[in-house]
Amino acid sequence: MTDTRLVVLDMAGTTVADGGLVEQAFDAAARRMGVEPGSPDHAEQLAYVRATMGESKISVFRHLFGDEAPARRANAAFEEAYGELVDGGRITPVPGARGAVEALRAAGRTVVLTTGFARVTQDAILDALGWRHLVDLTLCPADAGRGRPYPDMVLAALLRTGAADDVRQIAVAGDTSYDMLSGRRAGAGIVAGVLTGAHDEGQLTGAGATHVLGSVAELPALLGVV
Repeated sequence: MTDTRLVVLDMAGTTVADGGLVEQAFDAAARRMGVEPGSPDHAEQLAYVRATMGESKISVFRHLFGDEAPARRANAAFEEAYGELVDGGRITPVPGARGAVEALRAAGRTVVLTTGFARVTQDAILDALGWRHLVDLTLCPADAGRGRPYPDMVLAALLRTGAADDVRQIAVAGDTSYDMLSGRRAGAGIVAGVLTGAHDEGQLTGAGATHVLGSVAELPALLGVV
């Protein structure tokens, strides 16, 4: 455990308390696209959004709306709605998340925050929480090539920071099955699920979690740094 050099953390649901904001923003985007809450189409689409929490949001909308143009319109509406919720003070850190990051960095670990949101939304969250300088690097899908469940963001974190000599020296933590899949596909030595977000223990272990924690606040102890 103590050989971990690079820690890659998800944001919404892992280090940032979502509080249902993703679903609220999806409702706004769905309305913009003519899909009314309460309709069968809305129920089907919301089920897909829940199942794919952690995936790049533009990829989700490509699946839901097919063609690129409507997918981009839906994604823009989603990002706008989520940004308004963030600006309205609706975003808070997961209890103990900041302390966990600070403990990891104080122990010499490099910490990277990743997200399935676009960069503009990621930056809005970081600004709202005062986290611009909390970590060594932040990444969104566009920075890496592809979002989760692909391994690109985890591997981009390694390549950009040079923090580890081996992918097995990476620890990944997230609240969704797609976080677990991306970590396993990247070859991370530790892929820890947390129970503060979208998916439960069964979903996390089913997707390959090596550990399941109550929250990211428990990660420093798992890595042996506290």
